[in-house]
Amino acid sequence: MTTIGSTIGQVFPVLDLRVTAGDLELRGISDDDIVTLGELAAQGIHSPDRMPFSFPWTDVTPGELPLNFAQYHWRTRAEFSPASWVLNLGVWSGGQLVGVQGVTTSNFVVRRTGETGSWLGGAHQGRGLGTVMRQVMCVLLFDHLGFTEVTSGAFVDNPASLAVSRRVGYRVNGTERYERRGELAEMTMLALSPADLVRPDVAVEVTGAERVRRLIGVSD
Repeated sequence: MTTIGSTIGQVFPVLDLRVTAGDLELRGISDDDIVTLGELAAQGIHSPDRMPFSFPWTDVTPGELPLNFAQYHWRTRAEFSPASWVLNLGVWSGGQLVGVQGVTTSNFVVRRTGETGSWLGGAHQGRGLGTVMRQVMCVLLFDHLGFTEVTSGAFVDNPASLAVSRRVGYRVNGTERYERRGELAEMTMLALSPADLVRPDVAVEVTGAERVRRLIGVSD
């Protein structure tokens, strides 16, 4: 007989979270998934002469990346609390693990906002997956986890990411200046409200959200 705390998903409910829309699925990332994703990231996410991320986590050798990647995900689990948390979900398309969609927030119980971020393996880009996985994530955040705003950002020389944000319904919300590889880079900041969200064409089904709500301190 199963008892509370007898599985890792019962200890850390994020691992039991499932969000599906057609053949796309977002779900909690297991240790085995971390290995697969680390290998996928090491195969390349962007060309070496570009850096789309505000934190340049891909600026390491392919041999270093899998361990760095695993340590990051272990750290987000260890530090997860209502005061500050990162929710990273693996993205499966047609049963294949293709990338990660996440959100980062702090003081969420009061602020009810967080910043989305994502990546796809190079072989899976250009198929429209980036738009649908962001739409599905935003449905989860607004409809099931209590968000009233979602933000994002993309460097001005990353038109693909900015196009995804436009298609999902984000509105430009200013700019910020970053240091990127020793040079100045401008980032377009974006914000999304529930009313502006462009929802996916297929129904979104969510399981496991109630226990995640309790984990993040959001009461029903």
